[in-house]
Amino acid sequence: MKSISVDDLAALGSGVPIIDVREKEEYAEASVPGTRNVPLSRFQQSMGDIPAGRTVYIMCASGGRSSRATAALTEAGYDAVNIMGGITEWYRNGHPVTYQAGR
Repeated sequence: MKSISVDDLAALGSGVPIIDVREKEEYAEASVPGTRNVPLSRFQQSMGDIPAGRTVYIMCASGGRSSRATAALTEAGYDAVNIMGGITEWYRNGHPVTYQAGR
């Protein structure tokens, strides 16, 4: 499985397709700007919503769920890359995070 660090992902700049597989409630609390939420709990039903034909980067809270989603996408023929450490590592390394109002 292909993986990337949060710092290497940030170096790619904005515009790369990042799919966040955390649940809707988790995503609503905090998210990386520009990501798209496709919760792992409904991932199999929503794979058609994921852009094909280009590399997609898969994120979760710390890397476990994104690993499973990346494996499923790779098996389905997508060029998918797991983001190591997820949003937790992204935040720890000082990259931007959007928080729900009131938090």
